[in-house]
Amino acid sequence: QVQLVESGGGLVQVGGSLRLSCTASGITFSIYRMGWYRRVPGRQRELVATITRDETTDYADSVKGRFTISRDNAKNTVYLQLNALKPEDTAVYYCNAEYLPLSRAYWGQGTRVTVSL
Repeated sequence: QVQLVESGGGLVQVGGSLRLSCTASGITFSIYRMGWYRRVPGRQRELVATITRDETTDYADSVKGRFTISRDNAKNTVYLQLNALKPEDTAVYYCNAEYLPLSRAYWGQGTRVTVSL
């Protein structure tokens, strides 16, 4: 059974920081592309950042220079460091694991980030 378990969300003031974690089980973590997405109520889920098996990263323009994605294959965990948070970063953040050769994709349950003024 595949599980992705996120943690680290919470309430933070504008300009603050958080670190999200996502720990995977039931998959060969090191071969998966890992990603973070977010969803604001009433809007579609959007890509925040991805990291490939060789640790190539990609970011949405809205978070470049503020967010950093990283992975620790020994711990089956992907991280998202959120710095200089803005109110528009308020969302539920979801972890994603994707392995395209076998068309496999899995999602976590989400962790809420709220940025207050």
